[in-house]
Amino acid sequence: MKVDVLLGLQWGDEGKGKIVDFLAGKYDIIARFQGGPNAGHTLILNNGKKFVLHTIPSGIFMEDTINLVGAGVVIDPVTFKQEISELKETGLEPSDRLLISRKAHLILPTHKMLDAASEASKGKEKIGSTLKGIGPAYMDKTGRNGLRIGDIESSDFLEKYNKLKAKHIELLSIYDGVSTEVQGEAEWLEAVEELKRIKSVDSEYYVNKALNEGKRILAEGAQGSMLDVDHGTYPFVTSSNTTTAGVCTGLGIAPSRIGDVIGISKAYCTRVGSGPFPTELFDEDGDQLRAIGKEFGATTGRPRRCGWIDLPALKYSIMLNGVTEIALTKVDVLNEFATIKVCTRYKSGDGYTDELPFDFIDSQIEPDYSSFEGWQTSIDHKKGKEDLPKALLSYVSYLEGELGVKISMISAGPERESLVQLT
Repeated sequence: MKVDVLLGLQWGDEGKGKIVDFLAGKYDIIARFQGGPNAGHTLILNNGKKFVLHTIPSGIFMEDTINLVGAGVVIDPVTFKQEISELKETGLEPSDRLLISRKAHLILPTHKMLDAASEASKGKEKIGSTLKGIGPAYMDKTGRNGLRIGDIESSDFLEKYNKLKAKHIELLSIYDGVSTEVQGEAEWLEAVEELKRIKSVDSEYYVNKALNEGKRILAEGAQGSMLDVDHGTYPFVTSSNTTTAGVCTGLGIAPSRIGDVIGISKAYCTRVGSGPFPTELFDEDGDQLRAIGKEFGATTGRPRRCGWIDLPALKYSIMLNGVTEIALTKVDVLNEFATIKVCTRYKSGDGYTDELPFDFIDSQIEPDYSSFEGWQTSIDHKKGKEDLPKALLSYVSYLEGELGVKISMISAGPERESLVQLT
């Protein structure tokens, strides 16, 4: 067996949680492989209630599905405890179907303090951090200073914690006017005790053993491919590898054990926070996309920047990830548009290119658009491809031809039932 992968192809917020929730019944294990509580995967439950998951995989509502938080994830115990509590309020007992890798790293209260101090010091050059402590936690991981889930059971855990805290306080002293008084420490230590109630595993052995036993596994990505720390729009990126390559390191599997790769893309583009966005709209179309699509961050609540779909960026993400099929989400947001635009290439200098520049900030590029007729009708309650308007099918067919990958499903609304399978 191989691990199938589901991840975002844009700057995050593509609707990954909903697609995982839809597909979860086909898998025995759903595994998060990177990121932390900066993720916000929104699910609409059968009772119509909205639920946002930040660290726990999106298959948690499936009774027979195991959900694994992999080694590549960073965990804030306080956020995790709150997420568990909210799940219990729905009548669910998460510990029955939830595992955590012993090698997943912990986010300390002082990581959040460092995150806030660093972001504030950047002034106008802020990268748009969610201030969840993600970046500093990954810095400690690569600097070989971090604390991991497995350390919680150690007899000298508090000694290790206090040593790392002292290092952070020393680092905070370099920022002018920043308090070094640690807030929320008692709450954090209490939440660590709650983490002990969740079963921890050596996830690399667990995952490979499950594959050898014929178990079906879906790796769930967080953020989006264009936020990958190596291949995204640096420095306006997250601190982990959000692409398929991150599955191997985050779960501890060989590249040869990667199966299908399902890429998620909105029918348009959005971005939260700072950073380049070639197709961003500052007109009525952008406002309309934001209003109809309810484009506000699930984690931060910040209004998302909106623009038309960007094919050069999508082709880049497809190349990086080895995408085998695409789920196109929020297609219904375009229902009212008479004309829909698609960025097919960039104008650069005296010529055109469909390749992304090394540095968007210093590169003078402009999107070159093609226009398509809108379908201007509701696609709610459509059950199959044959029910969809011809203009929409033409739009989908064009995208498939340009991207070289089949679009296997489209999303016509927030509910699980609103997915229309095309293949």
